Amino acid sequence: YNLEKELESLNKGRSQRRSRRREARIPIVSIVGYTNAGKSTLLNALTNSSVLTQNLLFATLDTSTRRLRFPKEREVIITDTVGFIKDLPKDLLTAFLPTLDELRDADLLLHIVDISNPRFEQQIEDVNKILSNLEIDKIPQLVVFNKKDRIEPKLAKAVAKRYKGIAISALDTSTLPALLNAMEVYLWKGEPLHLQQQAPEDIQLQD
Repeated sequence: YNLEKELESLNKGRSQRRSRRREARIPIVSIVGYTNAGKSTLLNALTNSSVLTQNLLFATLDTSTRRLRFPKEREVIITDTVGFIKDLPKDLLTAFLPTLDELRDADLLLHIVDISNPRFEQQIEDVNKILSNLEIDKIPQLVVFNKKDRIEPKLAKAVAKRYKGIAISALDTSTLPALLNAMEVYLWKGEPLHLQQQAPEDIQLQD
């Protein structure tokens, strides 16, 4: 199995897709985070899709892209990127750069964090360091603490408050309206869409 060869194959045609997205002028939300934080699971939950989810370092090699439809004929393009790890070997980092380069087009980054991981604070720093190295740390970022069902509710709430983020469980759709509402605040300030009143399962997926 040749990881770099597969990445090279996946990189072909990516620039054309990016050009089409820019021309459409639809807001782009990119999901980033440390590996195994639950990024693909969240994408599936938000869009009722079935992106591959595995407990592997690089389960997501290509950027999985979906359209998320909101009320008032609004929609966003939401993408799931490769999971970050600390001290990624230089040859692999070079291979992943075209994938990570798509983040530059994002209007909002959803930084997914596994709040049940004892090292989650270090992982936040590691991800932010990579974003800084890629010179995309100026893009608005919403910290989303996933897997809150695995820790005490009070702790999850306190951590989310400290980082000005949101605590969810990607496996529990009842926790997602608050996230959708926060996305609305970032993307369409001044025009509330009352997303908290819309259940995630009512959001339509458009291929």
